[in-house]
Amino acid sequence: MNYIAEIELRRRGNERGYPFNIPAIELLGRMEFSAPVTFFIGKNGSGKSTLLEAIAVAYGFNPEGGSKNMNFGTYESHSALHETLKIIKGPYRPRDGYFLRAESFYNVASYIEEMDAVPGYAPPIKEAYGGSLHERSHGEAFSALFFTRLHGKGLYILDEPEAALSPDNQLAALARIKELTDSGSQFIIATHSPILTAYPGAEIFSFDENGITSVKYEETDLYRVYKYFLNNREKVLGDLGI
Repeated sequence: MNYIAEIELRRRGNERGYPFNIPAIELLGRMEFSAPVTFFIGKNGSGKSTLLEAIAVAYGFNPEGGSKNMNFGTYESHSALHETLKIIKGPYRPRDGYFLRAESFYNVASYIEEMDAVPGYAPPIKEAYGGSLHERSHGEAFSALFFTRLHGKGLYILDEPEAALSPDNQLAALARIKELTDSGSQFIIATHSPILTAYPGAEIFSFDENGITSVKYEETDLYRVYKYFLNNREKVLGDLGI
């Protein structure tokens, strides 16, 4: 049971330039979400974060991230892709939801502090995170999101959540994802992490110049590059002249 069952790019005939000139976006038709955990992978600029952001905005999340009832903006950087994206929803509505953008999570933390400073505003939003996010390291703030703020039965759209997580915390995040999916949650995650993408049963979509392809974990560049480097570290470094 997924809250987002499919997405469809509905072209209007006047799409020009970014992001419609990205091959993965240009070739996008319909995409089905058949697993509770879906990963978008690909090189920088391949369109994975662009599509993830468009899905979040089309569903009703704030472009800079946060829950659906957060409404703020510091810099309008999202594309117009969400305007042509149709969300085909599942039969049930999520009770919780969150859109994480690693690059703008600081802005979310600042918004929380500002709202909690408003007289009479209750209960404090930061209590849902176990306290102030600005009083923690970047990694601790991300961990607070995973382990304190996400409640279950939710739709969670995450852009590069590994950005501030150490390898051991990425492993802990895998266990947390399992807990949350067992309680009826759906995850759509853009990532460069070979740890996160190892999640059993996840659907992995690879973005490249040929479009978007469903791949197995062992077929991903994340798996193959990291495995080759760890098994042939001295050779790789030597080939790089290091």
